[in-house]
Amino acid sequence: MEKNIYRYGKTETEYLISRDPVLGKAIRRIGHIERAVIPELFAALINSIAGQQISGKALATVWARLCERLGEITPETVLAAGEEGLRACGLSGRKAGYMLAAARAVQDGTLPIHSLVDKSDEEIIKILTALPGVGRWTAEMLLIFSLERPDVLAFDDFGIRKGLCRLYGLEELTHAQFEQYRARYSPYATVAGLYLWEIAAEKKDG
Repeated sequence: MEKNIYRYGKTETEYLISRDPVLGKAIRRIGHIERAVIPELFAALINSIAGQQISGKALATVWARLCERLGEITPETVLAAGEEGLRACGLSGRKAGYMLAAARAVQDGTLPIHSLVDKSDEEIIKILTALPGVGRWTAEMLLIFSLERPDVLAFDDFGIRKGLCRLYGLEELTHAQFEQYRARYSPYATVAGLYLWEIAAEKKDG
């Protein structure tokens, strides 16, 4: 089966290198990054909810269990699994409840999820954060890892903040500093974020 990967190339990396030599050095050292995306919007939303406040490794485990138990991730399969079935995949009752609420919203038309494709980033965030348990970070992950929006950098993501601190030698990162970096990376902040995640995950001596 063909793997879906976030698509970017020289246009984005050369722009970022020209805008920020420090980030540019890291981009050259790391090379091209492959990050999987989930084109199906509902499945991507469920993945984002599952990924709240856990590591990427933990998410991969939970997601594999969900896919094995449910097969295709749809509102119907999520609702059929119920809270008990979802919790059996390693989810908390709270997250299971959020997933069930999202599934019901899509099924009853409260959330016309496929219409999100035509909306702006902020419109999508506003729509999704009206759902129980869906905050800005969860919506931003869907923007990146399903819709492949080019200019998303999540302040609420620990890995992004850690990567910025490591890259620029900062003890801590204020929101104002974050906004300066985000503006510098725009309109390709998403690709900058891929490298910041990679930098955050590197071994200190690596």
